[in-house]
Amino acid sequence: MTLFYEGFSLMLIGMGTVFAFLSLLVVVISLVSKFILRYFPENEPSVAPVSSSHDERLVAVISAAVNRYRKSKK
Repeated sequence: MTLFYEGFSLMLIGMGTVFAFLSLLVVVISLVSKFILRYFPENEPSVAPVSSSHDERLVAVISAAVNRYRKSKK
């Protein structure tokens, strides 16, 4: 019976150690993330305005290419 208790206590110590390590890892990663975002903020990409005529032509060209590809695969 003592072997059972020793195994059980060893299991609890091991699980407690893993839980503590993973908790510490989560805290450290959260702090590093906040630090990086504070001192190295992400730059928002600038988007150039695109006219609708180019969009319509682009959609037509892509649609034609997809249709041609699908026909060649049959």
